[in-house]
Amino acid sequence: MQQKIIILDFGSQTTQLIGRRVRELDTFCEILPYNKFPKDDASVIGVILSGSPFSVHDPEAFQVDLSQFVGRVPVLGICYGAQYISHTLGGKVEKADSREYGRAHLTSLDASNRLFQGFRENSQVWMSHGDTITSIPEGFEVIGSTRDVKNAAFWCPAGREVLNTPLNTGIWAVQFHPEVFHTEQGSLLLKNFVVDICGSRQDWSAASFVDTTVRELQEQLGDDRVILGLSGGVDSSVAAVLLNKAIGNRLTCIFVDHGMLRKNEFLQVMEDYKVLGLNVIGVDASQKFFADLAGVTDPEQKRKIIGRDFVEVFNAEAKKITDAKWLAQGTIYPDRIESLNITGKVIKSHHNVGGLPEEMHLQLCEPLKWLFKDEVRRVGRQLGMPEHLITRHPFPGPGLAVRILGDITPEKVRILQDADDIYIRGLRDYKVRLTGEEARKVLAAGVPAAMQDGEVEVSLYDQIWQAGAILLSTVRSVGVMGDERTYEHPVALRAVTSTDAMTADWAHLPYDFMARVSNEIINKVRGVNRVCYDISSKPPSTIEWE
Repeated sequence: MQQKIIILDFGSQTTQLIGRRVRELDTFCEILPYNKFPKDDASVIGVILSGSPFSVHDPEAFQVDLSQFVGRVPVLGICYGAQYISHTLGGKVEKADSREYGRAHLTSLDASNRLFQGFRENSQVWMSHGDTITSIPEGFEVIGSTRDVKNAAFWCPAGREVLNTPLNTGIWAVQFHPEVFHTEQGSLLLKNFVVDICGSRQDWSAASFVDTTVRELQEQLGDDRVILGLSGGVDSSVAAVLLNKAIGNRLTCIFVDHGMLRKNEFLQVMEDYKVLGLNVIGVDASQKFFADLAGVTDPEQKRKIIGRDFVEVFNAEAKKITDAKWLAQGTIYPDRIESLNITGKVIKSHHNVGGLPEEMHLQLCEPLKWLFKDEVRRVGRQLGMPEHLITRHPFPGPGLAVRILGDITPEKVRILQDADDIYIRGLRDYKVRLTGEEARKVLAAGVPAAMQDGEVEVSLYDQIWQAGAILLSTVRSVGVMGDERTYEHPVALRAVTSTDAMTADWAHLPYDFMARVSNEIINKVRGVNRVCYDISSKPPSTIEWE
């Protein structure tokens, strides 16, 4: 039986991060809305309660029946989760004199407690709450304090009575966030809980996932034929290779070129898929897309036209495969997690292929539906896929159409493709050396890196979540090239760091790299005479310009 940790989501922005940290411990976890705890699931070995934007005293605060799991499996409450445990079981939660946000240090902790085994005294943690626990429930004991928060961590051991029932296992609670980077030993705390307390066998790995999923796909699909829409991106590519391993040539992939991919990308990706042994139909529909986009400048209208045309082209090809019964997607776990806003309404849930005609009558197959993005990449490596496919940055579905401000023409696409190609190649070629935590994170992610003198050497490209060039085609700037004045377009470069694209910070690229790339773009790309760098973060800006 596959063991699992259940993470109950009370609307925290870092709930997915808790899940990623648990998965890094080779332990399967499932993130569920706070009120969807699975009944009678013998595979559950522990429960984690997330943070929340609410106070436990808010009338609309999310509430859960703790008796469903308290005392049956180990429980860890984080921030709101800790306050909810205290509030519900007889402790006291009050408004803090001042909002407790940012770095703090565990000036007092019980290192003998299993949750804190291996912890250093004065270890840094990250606080983010407006309420504080002023007294803990009867039967609980304080095991960690900071200078300002006496009840920073507490627990109730097995054998004591809670909810009128003797506990078979303990309850732990912390008012800080172990899942965030700024909590220095947060990963150790989660390991202590998941592995040592809950007893995880740590058997959730890329290899075990591939073996299990291939068997499940073979049982699910039988001798049926499957269609998959490829984008050239990581998720759809890994899904295709996994399906190919399970059912071979009964998988047919369709890769549509709308004319706004990166330079030479259609041919390069088709060649990659050929090497991987995939059965791929490549469709060059660029003329149709360019014709339908002619004169359109509104960003939303561009997206609608491209989405409509893609569906038409894809459907026309899919109809030729008359015996297909399944439509496969590269849907990953973050696409399916139900996130909650402060009103309690679902703002993101399971997504399907938007706009595909219902008359296709195909069943849905999603082989990656339990994986986070970093896990998808590990599975790709396990399947032996080329590294440049696995580490490829996210790329918008409408392609360069949303990186060209103004109307779309083949010439503008040519200009942006050339500038973008120089930029991306430069990021891949430029190497940086990392030490300490940054080096550890790179190695843990499986990114190819060279070790030298205790340092890790990695490309700028592999340090960045997403990068690309934007053509400001609605703007012209004056320049001088040789003895002539020019009146051409500026190009803006964008590079961001992120973990899930929900938030992103601009990447602090080296000055010498920026100078080199700017010089090469201006000298080699006809139609560009100025290069800028976008230093906006998300929020308030978005990663893409349109």
